[in-house]
Amino acid sequence: MAEVRTLEVVRAAMRASPPRVPGPVDRVYKDECAFSFDTPLSPGGLFVNLASWQAYGTTYVELDHQRTGCRLYLHEQWTRVPLTEAERADVDVRPEKLALGGAGGFQVDAEQWTVQKAAELVVLPESVTVALPCPDLPEVVLAAIAAVQAHDSAATLDKVAVWEEDRRVSRYAAALPQLPEGLGRWGRQVPADPAKWACDETGVTENLWLNLSTGFIGSGRQNWDGSGGNGAAMRHYEATGRRYPLAVKLGTITPHSADVYSYAPDEDDMVLDPGLADHLAHWGINVASLQKTEKTMAELQIDLNMSFEFDRITEAGAALQPLSGPGYVGLYNLGNSCYMNSVLQALWSVPAVRARYGPAAAPGIFRSAPPDPASDLVTQMAKLGVALMEARTGAPPLLPPGAAAPAAPGGPANGAEPMQSDAATHAHAFKSLVGRGHPEYSSSRQQDAEEYLRYLLDLLKAAEQAAGTRLVPGPPTAAAFAFDTEDRVQCTETGRLSYRRTHDNYVLGLSIPLEAAVNKDVLEGFQEREAKRARLRDEQAAAYIGAAGPPDGGAPNGGISVVSSDSQEERVLPRVPFGACLERWAEEGTVEDYDSIAAGHKTRALRRTRLATFPPFLLVQLRRYHVAEDWTPKKLEAPPALTEPDPETVAALVGMGFSENGSKRAALATQNGGTEASMEWVLAHMEDADFNDPLPLSPALVAPASSAPDQASAPAPSPESLAMLESMGFSQKEAAAALQACSGSLERAADWLFSHAGDLAAAVAAMDQPPAAAGAASVAASAADASAAAADGPGADDGEGRYELLGFVSHMGASTACGHYVVHLRRGERWVIFNDDKVAVSADPPRELGYLYVFRRTDVALPDAAV
Repeated sequence: MAEVRTLEVVRAAMRASPPRVPGPVDRVYKDECAFSFDTPLSPGGLFVNLASWQAYGTTYVELDHQRTGCRLYLHEQWTRVPLTEAERADVDVRPEKLALGGAGGFQVDAEQWTVQKAAELVVLPESVTVALPCPDLPEVVLAAIAAVQAHDSAATLDKVAVWEEDRRVSRYAAALPQLPEGLGRWGRQVPADPAKWACDETGVTENLWLNLSTGFIGSGRQNWDGSGGNGAAMRHYEATGRRYPLAVKLGTITPHSADVYSYAPDEDDMVLDPGLADHLAHWGINVASLQKTEKTMAELQIDLNMSFEFDRITEAGAALQPLSGPGYVGLYNLGNSCYMNSVLQALWSVPAVRARYGPAAAPGIFRSAPPDPASDLVTQMAKLGVALMEARTGAPPLLPPGAAAPAAPGGPANGAEPMQSDAATHAHAFKSLVGRGHPEYSSSRQQDAEEYLRYLLDLLKAAEQAAGTRLVPGPPTAAAFAFDTEDRVQCTETGRLSYRRTHDNYVLGLSIPLEAAVNKDVLEGFQEREAKRARLRDEQAAAYIGAAGPPDGGAPNGGISVVSSDSQEERVLPRVPFGACLERWAEEGTVEDYDSIAAGHKTRALRRTRLATFPPFLLVQLRRYHVAEDWTPKKLEAPPALTEPDPETVAALVGMGFSENGSKRAALATQNGGTEASMEWVLAHMEDADFNDPLPLSPALVAPASSAPDQASAPAPSPESLAMLESMGFSQKEAAAALQACSGSLERAADWLFSHAGDLAAAVAAMDQPPAAAGAASVAASAADASAAAADGPGADDGEGRYELLGFVSHMGASTACGHYVVHLRRGERWVIFNDDKVAVSADPPRELGYLYVFRRTDVALPDAAV
């Protein structure tokens, strides 16, 4: 029973800030602090504002009281208690189907402990507490507390708790053709005895698939770990003209279900066949008489998943040193959210983001937050920044001394590890807010990291504009990546030029020109051997390419041996220099049906694009993914040779007494071929004039400069060039000024004239002035241009186009709609891999396999926390 004085304080607080009872459509944020990642399990628990239904940890509850005037809070403190051995045995049940959550699926959230929950009413600022339940409290307070406790949290409503493999009905099932005579060994009568089943091509007896149209029994394809089959069923589909796509896995057929796969390019997945019983009856198979003798594809996938050590981060088989603490906080995968995790880690390596949303700026952002912080992107960015930069993840405290922690599946023995690490946190609220109203980003489907980054930068730009003085003064976050491009279009009929500048580009997308591969000879040899292997398999010949002779023995059941996976050599991929990708982007192209104002009709034009500004951080996307002619997504396997010298080779050459710039040039010139090759290059080129110069950016990317040279050093214009420019309609004075400004270059002079078409008289007059006056006029013109740009909005942060690699996002999978993302970031002299919640020192960062690269302009400094 509560004391009378305590009840009087509660009633006074109730009159000052009446509590509200949430209804069915209201959102209650009771799982996580609005300004941090504290939960009821965190030290100090969580305080739920009974008027706004927003929750706050011990660090921020007083701030909320000051901001809102609320006095009544529901304080919840939860404590984990490990399960007993008997209770834990009931939890460790093997999954029965390929699912996350749900009955029979992977119990990723299966608890290894019980939770003791304590609740009390807290009145601020008096800090009066009332233990709950307390029937003496006013009814309106009791109703609000009961409703908040019973209400589903906003995080629960936003989160998809169960994911399960979705199989669609095949479009080919309804009208499936079935041959009157089978093409397989058994014709129309496939035996019901599993002991008689064997691949009609190779004779193997495992992982067998019956083509429902032809009756051919073939071996399945190889799994990613090397298990599975040899692909005879797929080869049969190809050999029969791709007309018979459906196959059923023998051994999985029961009266109720079976595994059916469609090889059709527009499906290429597990499917459902509503007429499966009738289709099997055509081949003499009675589903009612069969029993399951083989593992289904879901069960095989479960075996692969359970055998894979998700808690062990490896690169080429090497265990990596884990990292934790400020700057090394991972993000838990929320279900296909690795694209978001990788983008956020890369974004938070940028100083402008850290300065705007980091721990120094967060208190001011939180104090000025709107009544609903969960719907404010600025607040959520600051909340995430505090967690990533200060490792304030809201992790529950470690178990009391002597308490036995439950062992995670495949993990260490009891007591060896805390139940939850403070090295990672989750971004449920952030993902929900960014994805709100978006059909893809609000789902649990995999997304394109590059597209998500563009979308997020646009959202941040709008949110920062609306935030006004809440944020540290400065250009928007997107400006750190924004750059301008300049298009130059020349009419081939009249020679007239036009220019157009495009603003607010965030990502430089580069195609990969395979014809520029530096290992063409090796690649062509490998492709020839692969083609020969394919022909031999098609001909069912027993041969091993590159082996001394054929394999010993034959295949069982009269089958024919084919090349096994053990005989296949390591795959050779085209290696394309990164510079070739840049040059492909900048090369001149043709524009058909160009509407030429000068010609007065449509004609052909030449177009080329250059970078007009160089941002502090340049995002480069390698366009590895494309849609093939059959409208299926494909991945271009071609690792580019990045223009980044091998640090070991550079260090070795510097140690020999050569300059750092010259050593870098040698490493790049030899494609990082090692110290010996680089040394030979140095000895042959050390007398070059540019040997000690810094590495340049490709000049093809830079828009031509328009500044005037020193008039005293400018050569006299040639009569032929003057005549050519005059034939374009310019006066002799204008032509002479243009040639003088461009050191006599006819092409650049034409560019200069057309680019100054709006103020040509002033530009020509500036060329007639003495050098000092011309320089003053140039400064004035630049100031006018800057004023005009400021009127349109913040201009791009431009600088010298010299960059070094800061990080890269890599993708593993056939398309951006599936697979997995990780990000590697440079921290000082080492590389760090962020693989969702796993953070570790990278032993061998795969720079050539990146999808989205982050380059830092060399004149942009990084704070200590970022390096």
